[in-house]
Amino acid sequence: MYKDLLVIELANVLAGPAVGMFFAELGARVIKVENPETMGDVTRSWKLPSEAKESDISSYFSSVNWGKESIAVKASLADGRQVIYDLARRADILIASYKPGDDKKLRLDYDTLAEINPRLIYGQITGYGKEDPRAGYDAILQAASGFTYMNGTPESAPLKMPVALIDLLAAHQLKEALLLALIRRMETGEGSYVHTSLLQAGIASLANQAANWLVAGHIPERMGSEHPNIAPYGSVFKTKDEKEIVLAVGNDQQFKTLCSVLERPELAAIPLYSSNPQRVKNRERLNKILAEQIAKFERGQLLERLNSRKVPTGGILNMKEVFEQQGARELVIEAEMPASRSAGTQTGQRLTGLRTIAFECNFMNFRPEMSPPPHLNEHAEQILAQDLGYDPGRIIALKRKGVLLWV
Repeated sequence: MYKDLLVIELANVLAGPAVGMFFAELGARVIKVENPETMGDVTRSWKLPSEAKESDISSYFSSVNWGKESIAVKASLADGRQVIYDLARRADILIASYKPGDDKKLRLDYDTLAEINPRLIYGQITGYGKEDPRAGYDAILQAASGFTYMNGTPESAPLKMPVALIDLLAAHQLKEALLLALIRRMETGEGSYVHTSLLQAGIASLANQAANWLVAGHIPERMGSEHPNIAPYGSVFKTKDEKEIVLAVGNDQQFKTLCSVLERPELAAIPLYSSNPQRVKNRERLNKILAEQIAKFERGQLLERLNSRKVPTGGILNMKEVFEQQGARELVIEAEMPASRSAGTQTGQRLTGLRTIAFECNFMNFRPEMSPPPHLNEHAEQILAQDLGYDPGRIIALKRKGVLLWV
């Protein structure tokens, strides 16, 4: 269904590339066009101290760039734009994350490319909207959309989430819009322009916290992992073996069962805790009692008892523990890294990554083989010669002009 799609990715960092990897996981061919002046996507250089300095594939870059091909083209030069035009002429989808106005300066905006390919679906991600020239940075957008203000404890400073949450939310918005545009093209044969901003994607995901303000006039404050409307929900406790669990008690019956497992059944009958509104009102007093009881059990023992009685609970897991779960292992991908002229990676090295599609459908296979993240410009010769039909002399001339990365 998607294996015949050609997707051109003119996007960097996380949001746009996450959309590109989504289509790669569906089986589409995704060509990542990178800037040779910056040595490609900036996340190639975002490395942990433990990562190899000589490699141009960082852990961060690999998180959303599996299954793609790479060509490094200087879009600021006319000959470079022509390469992108030739790719766009063949493409089904183009993903861009230019700041508003930069797409027009480079003549890589939707109107220009639609003249070349009227069936092209152009997906654009901006930081604050099409009229605001500011670049979008996830840490700033988490603050602008209210997440940072709410995140943390009453005693802490505001905290951002430890993943680029807004980028990922925007990626999901753009995926949905692009899929709608594909359906429309099947019906009409016409291409289209779709757009989302990081700011609106973040705000649209505020859910009950937004409603608490819009409906009830309540500004959500920092509560740690507690829930403003339910208790004990999101509450974290430490067990006898110094491990942590989280509770998600959503109704009175679950609370009654919790009290029984913790050997304090009388708590559920006390008016201060017998109903959710009362538990929310008296959560601090309740949490102290629960903490004392939970500290009498080891984590494994308590989780087994609570889960067997259908009380929503779970251990707070580190990343190693996360990937020891069956559901996580099914999302792990591995591939052999080919030798690279630019990064010195040896043939036979195994690279491990994470699929970003976590749904199933009975009408297609969502587990196609995935090639490892590409080295910068790794597929330039193939794309130019085989796909675009450029002869060797033309390719050499483009390199000499500085249009292409010379490797």
